[in-house]
Amino acid sequence: MDRRNNTHVSDFILMGLTESEEIQLVLFIIFLIIYLVSVQGNTGMILIIHLDLQLHTPMYFFLSHLSFLDLTYSTAITPKTLQNLLTSTKHISYISCFTQMYFLIFLGTVECFLLSLMAYDRYVAICNPLHYSVVMSKRLCYSLIFGSYFIGFTNSMINVLFMSRLDFCDSNVIHHFLCDTSPILDLSCTDTRGVEITIFIFAGSTLMVSLITISVSYLSILTTVLKITSTSGKRKAFSTCASHLLGVTIFYGTTIFTYLKPRKSYTLGKDQVASVFYTIVIPMLNPLIYSLRNKEVKNALKRLMQKRLDFRQLK
Repeated sequence: MDRRNNTHVSDFILMGLTESEEIQLVLFIIFLIIYLVSVQGNTGMILIIHLDLQLHTPMYFFLSHLSFLDLTYSTAITPKTLQNLLTSTKHISYISCFTQMYFLIFLGTVECFLLSLMAYDRYVAICNPLHYSVVMSKRLCYSLIFGSYFIGFTNSMINVLFMSRLDFCDSNVIHHFLCDTSPILDLSCTDTRGVEITIFIFAGSTLMVSLITISVSYLSILTTVLKITSTSGKRKAFSTCASHLLGVTIFYGTTIFTYLKPRKSYTLGKDQVASVFYTIVIPMLNPLIYSLRNKEVKNALKRLMQKRLDFRQLK
């Protein structure tokens, strides 16, 4: 049977965050500024890491992929949100909706594992510095990145396939600004328990594996740092982890709040705020967190600007 006949809908309507035109205009300006800062910040981070040879290390290799994920994240969500804030027609096609959901799950899964890889990298750098270059070899880094993307692809594909089997008979109005799993499950007129269990298992296992990796890594780092006698040594060790810990806290806090809870506890206002934070705000915050608190990135930017200035003078 044709999918559209089976689901009784060919498109969805994204109701967005508010019906007030004045508030929509304010949100459009805010989200547009955030999006532009996010694109510029993440693109800049990728270029700095690529162009500066001193940043060609495992830590910045992972960070460049984090910037790529954040750039893709915001581009998959924000432009459609901005469009809906300006127009009265808020339709999104069935295919586009599920494509957006696919990227939401895919990018979120990859970012979870990427943050755990960054924690493991810090563990090796602080707890086993003499063997760091051997352990964190280029081959291992590429393998870990490939594994993260592969798991993300598999996870999102299975989740979206299960979601696409649902029937939508009564309404096509999504009370959200994006095509996320919870609001779409609310529209289904069939039993969703099997799909909910599948989503919970995949989301839960992803978060548990990554959180365990991060926790074990930082417990080992803490144990090692406490053995350091000099205050400057402790400060230097903690400073290398501070940015990552802040990014982890923000990302996992909103993700756990949004996904690891029963669908019956889904509340429109709180969940929308959490979704705005991890899909629009966090992609902007990450390059700021990892650049403003990072002397190596600042120094790399100064070197690149100096090279550009010298090149202009030669011309």
